[in-house]
Amino acid sequence: MIFDVSHKTLYQYSLPVAQSQHVTHMTPRTTPLQIVRHHSMLVEPAPALRAESIDAFGNGMVILDVEVPHKELIVHARSSIEVKRPAAIDAAAGISWDLLDNAIRTANGDLDLETIQHRCASRFTPTSPAIADYAALSLVPGRPVLAAALDLTRRMFRDFTFDAAATDISTPIEHVLRLRRGVCQDFAHLALACLRSKRVPARYVSGYILTRPAPGQIKLQGADASHAWISVWSPEHGWRDFDPTNGIAVADEHITIAYGADYHDVAPITGVLLGGGEHTVSVAVDVIPVDA
Repeated sequence: MIFDVSHKTLYQYSLPVAQSQHVTHMTPRTTPLQIVRHHSMLVEPAPALRAESIDAFGNGMVILDVEVPHKELIVHARSSIEVKRPAAIDAAAGISWDLLDNAIRTANGDLDLETIQHRCASRFTPTSPAIADYAALSLVPGRPVLAAALDLTRRMFRDFTFDAAATDISTPIEHVLRLRRGVCQDFAHLALACLRSKRVPARYVSGYILTRPAPGQIKLQGADASHAWISVWSPEHGWRDFDPTNGIAVADEHITIAYGADYHDVAPITGVLLGGGEHTVSVAVDVIPVDA
């Protein structure tokens, strides 16, 4: 499928900002299943410095330095992206998750450090006995790793309720586990913590998902949102994506922006300000299919 994506972020400040510096992760990745046909990013006020770079995870990022006083900042990314459906696989076939230690090696026998780093807990994915116990219901000894990941994904969809008012980005995942409520970031972080508690390589994926209005309703402009899910590694199939918010294996309606250990690595916009006082932020996202 081909999508046009618009992601507009507006910051409004109670006092003038004398200078601000930002890092953005809003550039879609090119992957074997995703072709970026076009991407642009408008910034107002125009930055004195705008530098494009690649981060440690291979994601495109843009560094901005705005040096004129301002009470509003607009960052508007537009993209046209072609997404291909992944080849069908049998998740019940393949190596079991508890035999991965010897499988995570390169062709010449060296440890695959790029994969191993995603077995480790991160800032937003600490493990605990409660998290390991929840994971153990899906990661049964002898179960193929992708089958275990899919079972965890579906079980979280049944067990948890999407509730945008229940958490924020600072909410510990232990609280999410107890509350059984949260948003896509929470569910991605908890799924990662579960898998990493059993040393299964899994990474955070940021991006967008095609949303559809309820029957008889019109899709509202700007009503879509950023999304988050996970990617799990197996030696037979490489990285395969799963969406615990929706209880599915990812097909061709998810658009990938960036990979990381957790949200902290791939937040759409981060930065530091000189001045500004209080601020508000509003985000408008549109994901429009233009071809199927």
